[in-house]
Amino acid sequence: MRLIAVGDNVVDYYDDRGEMFPGGNAVNVAVFWKRYGVENVSYIGIVGNDEEGEHIVNSLKLENIDVSHVRKMFGPSGEAVVTLDEHGDRKFVGSNKGGIQKQVKLNFTESELGLISNFSLLHTSVFSHIETELSELKKHIDISFDFSTRYDDDYLERVCPHIKYAIFSGGDFTKEECEAFIRKVHVAGTPNVILTRGSEGSLFSDSHQVYEQGIVQTDVVDTLGAGDTFVAVFLKEYVQHGDAKVAMQKGAAAASETCGRFGAFGHGKKRESKITIS
Repeated sequence: MRLIAVGDNVVDYYDDRGEMFPGGNAVNVAVFWKRYGVENVSYIGIVGNDEEGEHIVNSLKLENIDVSHVRKMFGPSGEAVVTLDEHGDRKFVGSNKGGIQKQVKLNFTESELGLISNFSLLHTSVFSHIETELSELKKHIDISFDFSTRYDDDYLERVCPHIKYAIFSGGDFTKEECEAFIRKVHVAGTPNVILTRGSEGSLFSDSHQVYEQGIVQTDVVDTLGAGDTFVAVFLKEYVQHGDAKVAMQKGAAAASETCGRFGAFGHGKKRESKITIS
């Protein structure tokens, strides 16, 4: 099995700890794929020519992710400032809006499209800014796309026809609202929909049936990356075996492990704060 993640990367800076951790949805999914048994995992993205970019790339190398197609550009890497509440739930309190990655958007050469076509699935997100590339990528590979909470009807109509898996953060939805929203996404053109709901667990629909999974109880240190862990492990298991219930169970168990450490997947590095809160 070969999986590739494309797009967003950041360092998550914990102001109270003076420590930064590599992250970003696409990066996190790539790392958790590798940690949970995918032999061949690649990542394509843009980092800045700074300490933060070096830390992201070096951390991925330590995780044995192929980073040979990562671009380094002149400018700042993406950064987010993170704080935790009394329950260990992460809160984003500032960012530099994606840094250089948002300014210099990814596009793909013919040779890279050929490379991508050799993988089983490509994962990306709303923070990757590659919406204009999806129609071409779809010709070469199935796509999973994490919308987080950032979408409207026009955006769904723009993205959903090109992707096989749509992922959303639905922690503020009631169960009934989740099911209505899932139907809406199917109508927009995506056959498979995943909704992560924080402490309420998750939902998955394959267009025929809605499956539900609760969380696995654990001592929470930091919830950052838990949703990405669930998504990574679910996708890996479901693409490989097609059993939604087992995939959701394994995803929930993996997410609970992520809650037991700071940062999405570790690799903390001390640093003085320099981010501009916005």
